[in-house]
Amino acid sequence: MDLFRSEPVAQPLAARLRPSNLDEYVGQEHLLARGKPLREALEQGALHSMIFWGPPGVGKTTLARLLAQFCDAHFETVSAVLAGVKEIRQAVEVAKQQAGQYGRRTILFVDEVHRFNKSQQDAFLPYVEDGTLLFIGATTENPSFELNNALLSRARVYVLKSLDEAALRKLVNRALTEERGLGKRNLRVGEDAFKMLMAAADGDGRRMLNFLENASDLAEDGGEIGVELLQSLLGDSRRRFDKGGEAFYDQISALHKSVRGSNPDAALYWFARMLDGGCDPLYIARRVVRMASEDIGNADPRALSLCLAAWDVQERLGSPEGELAVAQAITYIACAPKSNAVYVGFKAALREAAEHGSLEVPLHLRNAPTKLMKQLGYGDEYRYAHDEPDAYAAGEDYFPEALEPRQYYQPVPRGLELKIGEKLRHLADLDRSSPRQRRKP
Repeated sequence: MDLFRSEPVAQPLAARLRPSNLDEYVGQEHLLARGKPLREALEQGALHSMIFWGPPGVGKTTLARLLAQFCDAHFETVSAVLAGVKEIRQAVEVAKQQAGQYGRRTILFVDEVHRFNKSQQDAFLPYVEDGTLLFIGATTENPSFELNNALLSRARVYVLKSLDEAALRKLVNRALTEERGLGKRNLRVGEDAFKMLMAAADGDGRRMLNFLENASDLAEDGGEIGVELLQSLLGDSRRRFDKGGEAFYDQISALHKSVRGSNPDAALYWFARMLDGGCDPLYIARRVVRMASEDIGNADPRALSLCLAAWDVQERLGSPEGELAVAQAITYIACAPKSNAVYVGFKAALREAAEHGSLEVPLHLRNAPTKLMKQLGYGDEYRYAHDEPDAYAAGEDYFPEALEPRQYYQPVPRGLELKIGEKLRHLADLDRSSPRQRRKP
């Protein structure tokens, strides 16, 4: 027996089931069904550079290979994780040889193109521009944030979607029936087991097939892959949630907008989704405090205190008690009266502070802790509000001399701000009935 000989390693199920033509491709009907944009371009021979943007396991690499096959183009691939400008130049040379010797176009497929820095992305541009190669980049991140505008302007972006139940069911059926899959083992998957596989896969076809193959290793030929087997195999399989990635920001945005839209049920759903995906509850607690200031503000000042208390509970007690406190805060602020008056006013004040520069503080508003400062007029003519009727110095001016008084904070007619607005209008009436105090610097 030769100890150094080994049997060839079998390909994973996902690789064995890779479609050989576009008709076998599963999912992305919004792009590839008859009459849809990418299918139309292919059938008309109008192949172009493109970006495939979508989550993992939805067929970005497979689709690029099938496009090359459909158009009889040479296929070159590089991974942005491992490659650099050197590999790009090598691919360009191959493309030139293919064009010169065989008259064939070359598709250069760049996986995880968002990992290339800006200068590496620039290296593609001359060859995409002169037609040396057709560029297809695959990314899980938002291209508008991660890719050069110059590259984006030369490529069309196609959004690939997570695989739905129908697509995942097709994959499982193919795996169980085709000889190159698991067909020769005559395995079955019950409906409840399929639902569990689908939930664990979370729209990722490759993940679904990997789970199915692992389960088949534990099942007997001719048997059924059941719920108990899958439970022991899958454990706590997390949903798709990439910290700092597109899914992360999409979900926190959905939570914030649900709170702003006064929908506590949707807000709780997105909170649960983020927790289920592995998000740090403390991050959510911090964002909830921001929501209390940005979207409720003085319409219900208790919201900020409650959110701070929930954050404190999360830090002190952790899970699950802290998460329940954060959920309480989320439902409260979703139901609370809404006002962005503080947020809008603060942003307006920041803009004007930056625009007008370092305007001098009027003398009457300056503090005068020393004799010299008093001699220079610091604090002169300052009107102490508590000595005025209703503790309000009507007509007084608190802005710099070069800046006309303006109203940044405009309370909304909801919640406590309804009363705040009434008071401010009363004070404005007092100002109009009193001579305005404008002093010379």
